[in-house]
Amino acid sequence: MKKTLTALLSCILLTCLLLPITADADTGPKPSIIIEFENMGEELCYGTLLSEEDNTGAFYVWDGSKDDMPDPTYTDMDIWKTFVDYKDEDGYYFLQETFLCSADKKIEWTYCPPDRFKILLYYPETETFISSGIYERFAFHSYFKVNMDNIQIACVEQDEARYVKNRPTYYDEGDEENTPPVLVARKAYSAAWELFGLICRIIITILLELGVAFLFGFGRKHFLIWIGGVNIVTQILLNLTLNFTFHNSGSLPFTASYVLLECFVFIIESASYLALFPKTSPLTIPQGRIILYTLTANIVSFGGGMLIAGLMPIIF
Repeated sequence: MKKTLTALLSCILLTCLLLPITADADTGPKPSIIIEFENMGEELCYGTLLSEEDNTGAFYVWDGSKDDMPDPTYTDMDIWKTFVDYKDEDGYYFLQETFLCSADKKIEWTYCPPDRFKILLYYPETETFISSGIYERFAFHSYFKVNMDNIQIACVEQDEARYVKNRPTYYDEGDEENTPPVLVARKAYSAAWELFGLICRIIITILLELGVAFLFGFGRKHFLIWIGGVNIVTQILLNLTLNFTFHNSGSLPFTASYVLLECFVFIIESASYLALFPKTSPLTIPQGRIILYTLTANIVSFGGGMLIAGLMPIIF
């Protein structure tokens, strides 16, 4: 009992010392905004989300220097420059992230999206901008739908500073008067997709941590069963708590909760393995090896999760 308590205190100390590393030490969820455009035509169209703040995560406003320009190999520089020059009437910022909306009729900002934003579409064939009102993320993964059925694409007049003077218009059936051409988004939360993403993250986390288990000599069947079971429990609790916190309290409490919950995940997993592994093996297992395995497994799952998130960001 004394050894177990000592090991548990060691877990807490290691968590505190390594907090910058373990704060995200698994393939946990990343906030996102998904905008789906219904009844969008086949005209070439690019889109972005304008941000109330001038930066969010890895995204920020261009500082005007050549060294800070994107790689032209991966970016259409004419489209990028057009968005850079756009001046929003509410002072919202372009953070250098663009999407080819005419391809899949979506904007999928799956890493560090802005909290408050406007939707902006650009049709290069007619040099047309169409924007929305101001929206705010309402959940950890916020889904919106925009009906483009009545949007008329036309040229837009701008002054010398590229402020829009006359925006394009759309018409409601039976109404001959022009209506302000604001894209209207409605909330469309997808519980099925959330469940799918959760299952994928749990599977990836378990597979990565099982791989590390073999390196530490925990490759026996009973060890692997305990590792899988403990991770299923901790990942479900982590994801549900984070989603509930963000949905009800916003991004700042979410960030604080994320850090604390990751610490608890590390502590719970370490304590569980310290209690369960000795019962599984007839040999004496050093407690330090169990703690080191838990720490290494979480770091590996975090690094692997970051890599996979870059390839398949939508499930994160």
